[in-house]
Amino acid sequence: MHTILGINGVSGTTLAAALEKQHLRVRGVGRSPGKGSREHVQADVTDTAEVLRATAGSEVIYLTVGLAYDIKVWRRDWPRIMENAIEAALAHGSKLVFMDNVYAYGAVKGIMHEALPLRPCSRKGEVRAQLLTQLRSAIDKRGLRATVGRAADFYGPYCNTSVPNNIVFERHAKGQKAIWMGNPKKVHTFTYTEDLGPALAILGTDARADGQEWHLPTSGVRRTGEEWIRRSAEAFGVKEGQQVVSTFMARMLGLFNPLMHELAEMNYQFEQDYVFSSEKFEKTFGMRPTDPETGLARTVVWLKKR
Repeated sequence: MHTILGINGVSGTTLAAALEKQHLRVRGVGRSPGKGSREHVQADVTDTAEVLRATAGSEVIYLTVGLAYDIKVWRRDWPRIMENAIEAALAHGSKLVFMDNVYAYGAVKGIMHEALPLRPCSRKGEVRAQLLTQLRSAIDKRGLRATVGRAADFYGPYCNTSVPNNIVFERHAKGQKAIWMGNPKKVHTFTYTEDLGPALAILGTDARADGQEWHLPTSGVRRTGEEWIRRSAEAFGVKEGQQVVSTFMARMLGLFNPLMHELAEMNYQFEQDYVFSSEKFEKTFGMRPTDPETGLARTVVWLKKR
């Protein structure tokens, strides 16, 4: 049994589809009722007893939970969720696969790779670094079998919380002008959503992944914000214009908009080049990322269907 904590997000749904293609049994766990015919358990992942119940009999447990983008929620719930996942994996003899992001690296000058130290420069980055410390301690001191899959910012189908989806592609789909956070002349690489599930399935089923951190397949093609906007405008057949939200502007807007307040501290990621390398994963497991041309074309089709 492969159990996914956080089944209803884009990572969980694409992972479930990838596992089912391999004819593996999948159990989804979430607060709300599950979609489709697969086994589903409603549970609160902050409750230890509920997590233990929901993961019983699991060979692999995947932690793909998404929380409200609120630092108070992150500080309150994330450490508890990680500890519950660790306890469940140890209790059931399961492997734990944690879906991570790049926040714990902080501001990186150069290419992001798995050997970088954890130097968070944001409150959310500090929380993510704490989770990785919890996980590493359980691996080293308690014999936990686990691995980490880390992605860059997402773009692509089935994702409702992606920065480029929300401020570029969806706006172009409505005939509106794109918005860009930070400096649009800086490079920003993105992980394509439909690559997430197959990559996480590899980490869950291949013993070579155990005990290590892995950058999930992400195209190395370097596009600036302006290039993403231009190609998106061409794909949707709209004018290319853009509105830029600087860090200062984001902070000012954050005085009135709670979400913008949360986003402002992360704007450093858009003020410098953001280059994410998945070379280690690609060389080890042989999975190639979707190129941006194909990814954008599929995203356009998905948004037009919506």
